[in-house]
Amino acid sequence: MTQSHAPAPERAALVETLRERRAPFVQIRHDIHAHPELGFAETRTSSLVAEKLAEWGYEVTTGIGGTGVVGRIRRGASERAIGLRADMDALPIQENTGLPYASTVAQTMHACGHDGHTATLLAAAHYLATDAAFDGTLNVIFQPAEEGLGGASRMIADGLFERFPCDQVFALHNAPGLPVGHFAVRHGCMLASSDTVTITVTGRGAHGAMPQLGCDPIVASASIVMALQSIVARNVEPTRAAVVTVGAIHAGKAGNVIPESATLQLSVRALDSETRNLLETRIRSIAELQAQSYGATASVEYKAISRPLVNEQKATDLAIDVMQSLVGKTGLTMMPEAVMGSEDFSWMTEKLPGCYVLLGNGVGSVGGCTVHNPGYDFNDEALPYGAAWFVALVERYLRQG
Repeated sequence: MTQSHAPAPERAALVETLRERRAPFVQIRHDIHAHPELGFAETRTSSLVAEKLAEWGYEVTTGIGGTGVVGRIRRGASERAIGLRADMDALPIQENTGLPYASTVAQTMHACGHDGHTATLLAAAHYLATDAAFDGTLNVIFQPAEEGLGGASRMIADGLFERFPCDQVFALHNAPGLPVGHFAVRHGCMLASSDTVTITVTGRGAHGAMPQLGCDPIVASASIVMALQSIVARNVEPTRAAVVTVGAIHAGKAGNVIPESATLQLSVRALDSETRNLLETRIRSIAELQAQSYGATASVEYKAISRPLVNEQKATDLAIDVMQSLVGKTGLTMMPEAVMGSEDFSWMTEKLPGCYVLLGNGVGSVGGCTVHNPGYDFNDEALPYGAAWFVALVERYLRQG
């Protein structure tokens, strides 16, 4: 149990100041929520972000990695630079919240709170442009397509950190079940890698009454599914976490016909690169050899969605120090273990030292359901805390003098 530790008065005042100023950013959040856009289609959202940043005096660059936006402010003579990132995309889910600002777009909603992330960083960006004193360069990064489409890696491939160098980069994500005004973080690996795998098993079609004339890809697929279960149980070191999930199997259309092929879709996760590489090697080997043993063939398509997200020591120390100055030690949860969820921000922390934290979205009826749910909504009460953390990070890292 953590000991009680009161936040520094000036930092607590920062939260209160941002709470008093939150109304226009809550309005922006509600507007984005009502007009959600899927990955790489965030044209309205990115235009809104770019317009606001330019209005506040940022050098604005659009179209990075598709619909990404970066705002930059340089002050003083220091060569230090910091990056703050928020994601902008929505999910292909039909909203059923009944909110007055509910999605106006069919089968699209902000079910993961990215509308809140965008508004939170905008609130911080406004304060940093108008009220903060710092010496160095601030880059505010608004990323498209976090939800499995590779927005971060595309921004990086488009020269994000060459065009906007950063010493460290930071991000947050709202966390239902964690009280508003609380943060959670850990040193080292925070979240798992995520790979999607498609295995296509090809046999030879035949009538179900004459199976000897065919080569059944369904039987071969069943054997592959069972053999895949041995990877975590028998190949991964017991002290390391890993997940191999077969979430979908597609084959055939009639009960009396052996189909030509079958397709398996997998989700694969690990907390370190060595285990991740082992999983890929074993999945490929099992699929190909199990299929071969039944006279069939198997092709494996492996797609990396995200890397293990590793919080760097010094960046995390800074993040923790800032969080404690805002909410005290009792407002900070040090996570004992990593989470098997994943985050596109991992591509950025693979390139630069950085830290990713969780921001309390509330508990019970306040926090609502979990993310990726048709009834989910970002809690506007959390916005000042997230914005204050962003602001205090910049003021601390780019300290004058």
